[in-house]
Amino acid sequence: MVRWGLIGGSDIAATRMIPAMRAIGQTPVAVSSSSAQRAELFADRHDIASSCRDVDDLLARDDVDAVYISSVNRLHAEHTIAAAAAGKHVLCEKPVALDVADAADMVAACERAGVVFAVNHHLPAHTANTVIRQIIAAGAVGEIKSIRAFFAYELAPRLHGWRLTDPSVGGPILDLVPHVASVVNKIAGTPESATAIKVRQGNWDVEVPDGAELPEDTCMAVVRYSGDVLCQIHVGWATPYARNGLEINGTAGSVVATGVLWADPIGTVTVVNADGRHDVAIERHVDPYQATLASFERAVSTGEPPMVTGREGALALALTLAVRRAAAGGTVERVEAVGTRSRAGART
Repeated sequence: MVRWGLIGGSDIAATRMIPAMRAIGQTPVAVSSSSAQRAELFADRHDIASSCRDVDDLLARDDVDAVYISSVNRLHAEHTIAAAAAGKHVLCEKPVALDVADAADMVAACERAGVVFAVNHHLPAHTANTVIRQIIAAGAVGEIKSIRAFFAYELAPRLHGWRLTDPSVGGPILDLVPHVASVVNKIAGTPESATAIKVRQGNWDVEVPDGAELPEDTCMAVVRYSGDVLCQIHVGWATPYARNGLEINGTAGSVVATGVLWADPIGTVTVVNADGRHDVAIERHVDPYQATLASFERAVSTGEPPMVTGREGALALALTLAVRRAAAGGTVERVEAVGTRSRAGART
């Protein structure tokens, strides 16, 4: 079983990843955070045996097989590259980085070191999304022509703060579009271009300096995939009663799914085609974080690809950044190809 070192004492680590690790027999053995005191408090609160002075201290431990990185986004690349150099397998939180060149460097570093590099996009591991891919692969809807992805809800109060006030890293584009991309890319293939509109719809009770620029809280985008497949994406935090889900339309039918872009193991899948409309039976939903971690363990032990590879995470980032540029400028933006450049300038 994988023995984990946690880089970052984050909300997602506390609420989702640590419980999922323990549920399937994996062990968080140590944690490092932005300060030694914070790491110690996090370890005590979550019954983790050891806290570390810093990341180097954690990476030097012999009882750490892999690291789960949920530090701030701008440090993902630095921490991943350091972990690879230390011979540790890596599961990095999304977005994998803030720049495609950094993501390419991360992929290259892990490939050189021969370690598994996965990105914690949990939604492709959602049971219903796995079923949807199987339905499409079986030809039940024919050739895919269009997709609608709706992932808008009300942001939990505990997550207010920088998400609503910091334009450099806040807003649902950077937070939610990577998740949607990780699901849709596995269905539609290679994204080529995107256009988008962003707005701020909510009346948020957050402290904002006078004249400060604020991030969006809602965005709608249209993405063009290879083969002229179109995908409409709605992400946002200002619609408390909205459902989430996917609609996938093909030449021979459609798949309509609800509750499948959420972290909880729920969701329904309906197929509509010439045979009529029928619900797909799902006997047991598996927690998507547990499924992601189980996939990671298989990748470490057998060499099979993890649920979302580093390259797939980088492609989700490239699409996200294209949507972000398009929303900022009212333009159509090209999705940068992954693996064509790195920060060091080498081809990867």
